[in-house]
Amino acid sequence: MWFKNLILYRLKTWNINADVLDDRLQRLALQPCAGLDMQSRGWVPPKADNEPLVHRSGQQLLISLGVEKKLLPATVITQFARERAAELEERQGFKPGRKQMKEIKEAVTDELLPRAFAIRRKTYAWVDPVNGWMVLDAANSAKADELIEMLHKSVDGIAFTPVATTLSPVAAMTGWLSGNPLPANFTIDQDCELRSRGNSGATVRYVKHSLEEDEVQKHIKGGKEVTRLGLTWADRISFVLQENLQLKRVAPLDLIKELAAEHDQEDSFDTDFVIMSGELGKMLPALVDLLGGEA
Repeated sequence: MWFKNLILYRLKTWNINADVLDDRLQRLALQPCAGLDMQSRGWVPPKADNEPLVHRSGQQLLISLGVEKKLLPATVITQFARERAAELEERQGFKPGRKQMKEIKEAVTDELLPRAFAIRRKTYAWVDPVNGWMVLDAANSAKADELIEMLHKSVDGIAFTPVATTLSPVAAMTGWLSGNPLPANFTIDQDCELRSRGNSGATVRYVKHSLEEDEVQKHIKGGKEVTRLGLTWADRISFVLQENLQLKRVAPLDLIKELAAEHDQEDSFDTDFVIMSGELGKMLPALVDLLGGEA
């Protein structure tokens, strides 16, 4: 279960152990959507049903927020509402007005919600109290904010802040493509995005394309900055660094896959978590140092 998208936080205070954390999360465990609720949020076991809400490997912790959402497309509501409106028009002799249509749609929604299908998704958070990291596997800030909000509601005595670096990712990535050297354990891949500094927002994207060609340099000299760049760390992990310091498309490479294959695959979830936390625990400090250290 490798994280694919990383949003980084620095732990400032973490005065809680795994057992107490599990107890606190139990108080806000996920409950199925009740009758007219469109959505429900709460903590779920990271590994599997009936497992603890805090999965641990040594001092490394894994938690997950579950979100259950009912599927009730607007087209379905509109279809039923039109049928009700036609029946009402036949009874009263004229078409329903705006107020009546609004009331009809609200009534239809209330009737259909209890029968709507519900889907669930998870957002994971890896907590490393030893080295002071909290890392969320979230594709966007909205999903991260959901987990952060629930964590603050569930647990007292913790504090954390988004990681910020002395050198901005945009300045660093633009410099690397302009010729500034990278440490030996980082290499540039073949994906990047360049965006104009001006109001036009002109954007150029390269996918699986050599970034050493003259046209890339022309874009930089013309005023574009690098806002996304594919990188590989130590031939072990590839990722795309974003302008906001988020990491996308994180993937273990062959060296790590071979390491995982050497372990007992009866419980690949535990194996992956141990390897992931160990490898990211080395890569993230190296990446922060690459960007001038923490601000």
